[in-house]
Formats: sequence, structure tokens, C-alpha cells
Amino acid sequence: MARELQGTDKGMTRVNHPIDKVRALQRTLYAAAKRNGQRRFHALYDRIARPDVLQRAFDQVRRNKGAAGIDGETIQAVEAYGVERMLGELRDLLLRCKYRPLAARRVYIPKPGRPGERRPLSIPRVRDRVLQTAAKLVLEPIFEASFLPSSFGFRPKRSAHQALECIRKEVNAGARWIVDVDFRDFYGSLDRKFLLDLVARRISDRRVLRLLRLWMEAGVLEDGVVVSASTGVAQGAGISPLLSNIYGHAVDALWQKEASRLGIIVRYADDAVILCRTETDAQRAYQWLERTAQALKLVLHTEKTRIADLREGAEGVDFLGFHLRLVRSRRYGKWYCHCWPSRRAMASIRAKIKEIAAPRYRLKEPIEQIVDELNPVLRGWGNYFHVGNSTRKFVQVDDYVRQRLTLFDSKKRQRTGRRWRVHTGAWFKRLRVHQLSGTICYYRKATATA
Repeated sequence: MARELQGTDKGMTRVNHPIDKVRALQRTLYAAAKRNGQRRFHALYDRIARPDVLQRAFDQVRRNKGAAGIDGETIQAVEAYGVERMLGELRDLLLRCKYRPLAARRVYIPKPGRPGERRPLSIPRVRDRVLQTAAKLVLEPIFEASFLPSSFGFRPKRSAHQALECIRKEVNAGARWIVDVDFRDFYGSLDRKFLLDLVARRISDRRVLRLLRLWMEAGVLEDGVVVSASTGVAQGAGISPLLSNIYGHAVDALWQKEASRLGIIVRYADDAVILCRTETDAQRAYQWLERTAQALKLVLHTEKTRIADLREGAEGVDFLGFHLRLVRSRRYGKWYCHCWPSRRAMASIRAKIKEIAAPRYRLKEPIEQIVDELNPVLRGWGNYFHVGNSTRKFVQVDDYVRQRLTLFDSKKRQRTGRRWRVHTGAWFKRLRVHQLSGTICYYRKATATA
């Protein structure tokens, strides 16, 4: 292929493209880390400050469409100021070791399916997010070479669906006991010294370690006061997923070394399950988990961490928004692991639909506008839950959407009831309401490619 492109403008454009140079750097770092699992990398600071890496990082931040930090500077403001100018200033601060991150802006978002509960998020300023993303681009390939196949969260070419399929296949193969793992405030309880020691096993560049320490200690601005905790990493920062995976990898590696005979662990960031074939193995795995969590300075949520008995559909587990349970086949009489949206996931989508289509103050708006707002919500939710055995749940959501829209239209016309004679299938088709039924597929790839 390279010979075919030699001497052509197309080949020169491809070779000199900044994105291709960044990918080449990532491939080189990954290959070197894979060849030698004990190698420590130096001179990475200058690679983070490379103009093409910074440009790639800004492109990713722009695609994510994040909000402004405490300085109020938005992505649009950066573009008006000049992207190259801003990146040049960041590069200059980095090379002179004068860069200092600002505190992140603290916001709270509601937890899906849990009314009244909120999750704290930290929003760094745009410039800090760009540098964190640049650091992630350089550091991630090095640690990816060591991460185990049992980890699926926030990793390239891996997804929640692959984790679910891995669980389904293992349960069908005989794993009938599951240790459902839940860490209390995982991101906020990470021991920073231990985390930096884990990073230092592969990274010897002191300037990079100092950069990570600055981000950890930057703190958050809440109610006008900068709060800096002594533990944890900011959930919502660009570098946090990689740091949390480095910490979580310690759990995976210890399991493989000390307790892999008991079963298989499947982890997605801070969510994990341990699949065992006997109750005794599950109890031993639970005891191992308690000792390991204490050693790693993590706290198990005692009310949510439990041992589930999946035999003959006795119990089920919720994982990544899905409910997994053994269901007996009417055709073959055997038990198979099925998965569908959990109760929390169903409550969450109903709440979103009701929030859009139920308020009386919206009756003055045309129903087409309500449908235009509903459809993206339904598509996004359906795209995630369309795998597995979600047919019945999708029918329930479709029915709920129809009921809300018929009630909206009746109230708008000062009528009562749902008036199904008027609100026929043709009426919904004319409105182009997105329908979830008929979109189910089965995910068959259980493991990810490196």
C-alpha cells in the first residue's frame, strides 16, 4: 500500500496528516509496552506537548461538546480567540513548566432511576480538558498493553455490550453464582499516592507524574469555595477514566494471580461481577474481595455487594443498566441467560418521556414539537438497550409513549380520555413517532480485539 502511494499527492497527504502521526505514536508506544511488560517510559512530557497531539486533543474535546469551567470560557469562545493561538500558549506553558490547572466546576446530575439522588461531576476548564486529553492520548497505549481482557470500561474497541455478552456466555456455560460488586464512592476514594505509584511502574518521566498530581490536587469550586480533597480523582475530567482503570487493573491483576481458580471477573470501570460455578467459590470470592478492597483502600457498599443465586431463575443481577436472569426455554426446556432493561432503566426512560410530554404548560406548543424532542431520547435509549431480550420492555415503552401523546393531544383539544378511535396507528405514523419495537438485535462478539 505504501508503494502505491509513493510519489502521489494522496500518499503525501496521508503520511503527513497530524492524526495519522498521533496514531503512529500510539501504535509505537503500545508495541513497545507490549513487548516488555516491565519497561518504564521516559521523555513522554514532550510528546504530550507536541502540536499535533494537542490539536488532536482539542478536536476530541470539541466533539464532546462539554460546558465551560469556572473561567466561563466555552469551546466557541476558544474558536473565536483562535485555536492555534490557545494551543500555542498551552504548549509554551508546558515546556516552561509554568502550567497550573484551575479548580474544576462542581455540578450535580440526577441518578437515572433514583429520584432525589444526584451524582457529583467536576467540569475542568476547556484548556485543562485539552491537556488532560493530550496526556490520555500518550499514556493510554502504554497501559492498554497491560490491561486484562476482563476489563471493558472506557477502553478503545470495548463496550458495555461486550461485557454483557461475556457474562451471558459464562452463565450459559455453567456459572450460576454471581458476586455483584459495588464500591462506595469509587472515584472519590482512590488513594492518590498508591495511584501515582501504579503509574510510576510504567512511567518514569517526573514531569508527567507532576502533571497528574497537579490535576488530582486542583480541587473543585463549590458554592464559591475551592475544595480540595486528600483522596480521589475528579469524576468528569478527561484523564479520570484512564486513572480509574489503572487503579481497577490492580484488582484484576490480583484476582488473576490469587483467585482466578474461583471464577471469572468482569469489570466495567467501577462496576464489576465475579462469576462462579459453586456457592462455595462465590463465598470465597466475596471474602477475597473484602480483603483486597481493604488492602487497596477501597470501600465495598455492603448493602449492594451481594452473592446472587441464578439457578433456575431464582435471582437476577443488574449490571450496566441491564437485568440478567436465567429464563427457561419453552422449546428446549433448558435455562438460558437473558438480559433486558432493568427497573431503574425503565423508570428512567418513563421519567424522561413524562417530563417532555406531560407538563400542562406545553399544551400551547404543537404536538410535532413534542415528538421532535421525544425521538432523540427514544433513539438514544433504544440504541443502548436494543441488544438481548428487550422486546417486551420495548413494547411497554412504545405503549407508554402512545398514552402520553394521546393524553397530550386530548388535553390540547380540551377532550378527555385517550380516544383510540382518533389516535390510530396512522395518526402516530403521520407524526413520525420513533418506535422501539422491531429494533432488537443480538450481540454475538463476546471479547474485544486489542
